[in-house]
Amino acid sequence: MNDLLKDKWISIDEAAGYLGIKTVTLRGWIKKEKNIPAHKIGKQWKFQLSELEKWVKSGKSEIK
Repeated sequence: MNDLLKDKWISIDEAAGYLGIKTVTLRGWIKKEKNIPAHKIGKQWKFQLSELEKWVKSGKSEIK
């Protein structure tokens, strides 16, 4: 069951909350960074929770 929650798709607001940042900051990262696991679906950005977690654990989310 826990694996099913990790594959959940979340909004940009939820992703920002998960990362502990503001939505506007995440939008800026999407524009600047090419390695953020963001998917544009229609006019909205969506994130798969498992991909976001993997990105954070990889260290690619580190601010330089």
